[in-house]
Amino acid sequence: MNTTSTGTPIPADTDAHAGFRIGKPLVVAIDGPSGSGKSSVSREVARRLRAAYLDTGAMYRAVTLHCMTTGVDLTDSPAVESAARSIDLEISTSPDQESVLVAGIDVTAAIREPGVSSAVSAVATTMGARAELIRRQRALIAGASHRIVAEGRDITTVVAPDAQVRILLTATEEARLRRRGDQLGGTQSEAQLKRQVTERDAKDSTVVDFQQAADGVVTLDSSELDLEQTVTAVLGIVLAVAN
Repeated sequence: MNTTSTGTPIPADTDAHAGFRIGKPLVVAIDGPSGSGKSSVSREVARRLRAAYLDTGAMYRAVTLHCMTTGVDLTDSPAVESAARSIDLEISTSPDQESVLVAGIDVTAAIREPGVSSAVSAVATTMGARAELIRRQRALIAGASHRIVAEGRDITTVVAPDAQVRILLTATEEARLRRRGDQLGGTQSEAQLKRQVTERDAKDSTVVDFQQAADGVVTLDSSELDLEQTVTAVLGIVLAVAN
């Protein structure tokens, strides 16, 4: 049996948490900067809790791709807001199925392309578009009967400030650049990785603070932890806080 940084024992059995708080709300909100590991960790935590999973960043990416492919000027805030309001967007909330559809077309892979990554902050910093996506995210959380792990940049403070568990997942810049490079299979140069990670964080931080934990939000530094260790630590926080 392992022990998390919070001191909570976690059984090795990945099904050990499947029945935790069944019949009661369990919204786990996880924020963090690019490359902190929040997507991989949140997806696995959702699996083990038998909860839904929401990658809110994929929604911003989908709107960005939609704007790029339909000729919407990303510097035209009213046009970007209009695109966010009108987009036909479907996103899977199953932790076992990564699927994003725009107008019925599968864009799951396309939204991860470097061109989208470098442009997504234009949508994320358009307040009208952000408000529309927050509305949709709250609807998805409600649609999952409030048993969901949702991750992004403003989940703990804006989208779901009343979540049962709120966590800020952080890591050093070195660790985040390494993880993003591994995620992309070594296809990006150091300069490209910096643009995708540190420069994007700097742009997004102009509209939301995801670097410092708000009151009631638990901070977890994953710099020296691997995926399994981070998942274990998050589950320990969930059990300690939600109990």
